[in-house]
Amino acid sequence: MQDKKLDISQDLQVHPWLKSMNLAFVPGPISPVLEGVMDGLRSEFSRLGHNVQATPDEDTEVIITSAAYGESLGWRKALIFNIRRLYGLEHTPTFYTLVQISPEEFNNQIDHLNQAIAKDAPDESDFTYDGLAPEAPGILYEQGKRGGALLAFQRLIQAQVKSIRVLLVVADEKPQSIYHFDLVGAHPKSSGENIYRDVVLRITTTMSTEEVKEHQVVGETIPAEQWNNLSTPGEMIRAGQQIGERDFFTDMVRIADVVKVPAVSDIIADQYSEGCFATWDPELGALIATVTGSARPVHKGALTEEDLAVIVGVRRDGKGALVRHVSGKRNDPPSTEAVELIEMDDPLPWIQLNDDWPVQARVPVVRSKLHGHRGVKAYNPDFVEYVPLEAPYYHYPVSCATYAQAQGIRGAFARSECLNNPQDPRRLAFTVLPGHGAVIAEKWIPGNEPFQTMWEYMDAGYLVIDNMVPQGEMSYKLDEGGRMVLVPAEN
Repeated sequence: MQDKKLDISQDLQVHPWLKSMNLAFVPGPISPVLEGVMDGLRSEFSRLGHNVQATPDEDTEVIITSAAYGESLGWRKALIFNIRRLYGLEHTPTFYTLVQISPEEFNNQIDHLNQAIAKDAPDESDFTYDGLAPEAPGILYEQGKRGGALLAFQRLIQAQVKSIRVLLVVADEKPQSIYHFDLVGAHPKSSGENIYRDVVLRITTTMSTEEVKEHQVVGETIPAEQWNNLSTPGEMIRAGQQIGERDFFTDMVRIADVVKVPAVSDIIADQYSEGCFATWDPELGALIATVTGSARPVHKGALTEEDLAVIVGVRRDGKGALVRHVSGKRNDPPSTEAVELIEMDDPLPWIQLNDDWPVQARVPVVRSKLHGHRGVKAYNPDFVEYVPLEAPYYHYPVSCATYAQAQGIRGAFARSECLNNPQDPRRLAFTVLPGHGAVIAEKWIPGNEPFQTMWEYMDAGYLVIDNMVPQGEMSYKLDEGGRMVLVPAEN
């Protein structure tokens, strides 16, 4: 089916590139409340111009199903693992699973998990839920430490209903709110009079984005001798250690550690990475970046040279990065955020390195870039600049590793005052991706190693990193001490 844009461009809170799609409702265990929710969503999808199908077929892009709260659904019964056989499909559509929970039970579970993650170590008795893998208590505890009780509860629900994208409906007789869960751990909330419109627009936003992970190998292989003479690989390894010691990197989540499901990689990724970072090498004229963690565990705080990739550009069709291989290395593909890491440089100035540097070359104004699943709680505006995204990204966040995310980040940093003016004394700029994390950019500072300004500013309190990531609208307000402090809006 040819892509068709929705006619909602007059709404400034909505992305202008949203597309129509084919979707089908295939209920599982369902309650009267969820039947009403499905009716409301079905009507809103149709009203906005989507094609709601009676049954799934080869054109179906999204399936909305349902599951019972608190019951572990066996993988043999989970629709996501059986949809091809049941409807003769050759592809697996994107699944959204509706789950109803009462407000009282929701509050009870959040209170319980708050108490569990407040302990110094995980207590298995706090996580005696049906359907979890033996390693799950530790994972839920760590997720709670990272993102609060709601993130731990999210992982529990996802494991029980065997679905990554969950719409948790908090309701007795009618929905009070609907939480949106995904793999990275986002949990924005839809509520209010236009709750179904908000849900539909959030799903539409996700489905209208395109992943940019089809990286392409170009150019001659970098000789091992040249690679071994570069200082950048060793500096990347040391930077990972320094940043890791400051608890910036979140632990990787492996699906198999939460729930035992055979052949999970056929449907979703086995795991997701805890972030990425990259720095410019003047001799190669390329970014040295961390490799993807979706295929194998990559611990950013304990990198080896096998965990590095070389990025030299972006494909003409925008579907991925251009990479060069290094002789004698594994040459795994770069992090899924590779396109955003190098596209940031396009609208920004380049500068000439002078005699203060070992290599005199023209380089991007941004030397090093750090992308992590963390928030920024506060910053000192005398040293650090905050560059906001365009408005729609706060109302309707986009998925990671997508062209939309790369363009949003590119646009934010393109408006940076300190990066457009290399003489501006502020050495760092950052933006926050709602529901996802933060991206930090560092300028060239003579005498400093890559990322050194970042970790020194973290130590000095000029940049205060937080476990919690805002889920929607946000701003910073000046406090009495001269710092800009995060003010998240009620989501």
